[in-house]
Amino acid sequence: MPGEWTQVRLAELKAEMAAALPALGIDKIGVASASPFTALKQTLVRHRELGRESGFEEPDLDKRTEPALLFDDPQSIIAIAVAYPSKLADAPKSEPGARRGILSRSAWGEDYHHVLRDRLARLEAWLSERLPGFRAESMVDTGALVDRAVAERAGIGWSGKNCAVITPEFGSWVYLGEMITNVPFPPDEPVIQGCGSCTKCIDACPTGALVGPGELDAQRCVSFVTQTKGFLSDEMMRKMGNRLYGCDTCQIVCPVNKGLNWTQHVELRPDPEQAKPLLVPLLSIGNREFKEKFGSSAASWRGKKPIQRNAVIALGNFKDASAVPALADVLRDDPRPVLRGTAAWSLGRIGGAGAAAALREASGQERDPEVSAMIREALSSRPAGAADGQAPNR
Repeated sequence: MPGEWTQVRLAELKAEMAAALPALGIDKIGVASASPFTALKQTLVRHRELGRESGFEEPDLDKRTEPALLFDDPQSIIAIAVAYPSKLADAPKSEPGARRGILSRSAWGEDYHHVLRDRLARLEAWLSERLPGFRAESMVDTGALVDRAVAERAGIGWSGKNCAVITPEFGSWVYLGEMITNVPFPPDEPVIQGCGSCTKCIDACPTGALVGPGELDAQRCVSFVTQTKGFLSDEMMRKMGNRLYGCDTCQIVCPVNKGLNWTQHVELRPDPEQAKPLLVPLLSIGNREFKEKFGSSAASWRGKKPIQRNAVIALGNFKDASAVPALADVLRDDPRPVLRGTAAWSLGRIGGAGAAAALREASGQERDPEVSAMIREALSSRPAGAADGQAPNR
């Protein structure tokens, strides 16, 4: 360690860094040791054995829990948090004939990956000016380390029963990022606050994906399911309501989050028409228009197909007969079996003479066996009442 990197100097620099946060566009910062996350690895192994992974994670569990595999001689990890909005001002209404879907708050505004990388780059430049020989490796979400584990160790917040990091100041409405460094900054203490006996998030989860305090079965999580590309089960489609991307239920019901809304970062402020778009136009949206409308959002990372499929599902859950012609067009003309089959399901949910006619017409020309089965099921089913599914978030 260079002579100027004394513990006294590093403690002073931490205080200076905290004072510089507003200028850096960061809302909270903490420092964690770079030692292995041994207990976390045991949890991840169990999680994998139970089949609860999403498949989007880094597959190498050693890399997820051992900073030394990602960075030469790590001495500390700096964790940051950037708060984001939870309320949509002037939200457009979802009405019969003009039904709307909803993106989760994590997809409002500019893609948080870009925003967090910008903030980490600012912080890295700030530290490099003050610490000759400073080295760092930054990561946001898609990096190998588990952001929440780093943030918890660094004192950003505690790990809630909904698997989100909950900060005392900003609730769980925060994006997380981290930076492995070669500087032995003194670590911060973890937050001792917790959820107590509250189980509102577990009780409110639409699909029961929160299988216990801090335990998530990603395969049943609506947020994960909205990002997949294949056929979905009848149960899952009913539970999705009008969600196009993500799910905020477990955060909305959290008492710590009540009344909190953070708008200090201009890039993260939502466009109401992007956050709550009309559903029918999404069914025929082209690639260029999709990129123009959603390309700046984190919701675009999987392309338009999942959002289009989810729009078809939402129209079925609304049971709005005015959507039948648009859904019939998808069933008849869309080249993608997943979209055609999902349109059949939605027409079955809506019911009525127009939906039945579209399904009968399609049954005579459909060649995909899975889609044909969904058409038959839709023709034989009677539209269920609103109580059997997840009510759309109007």
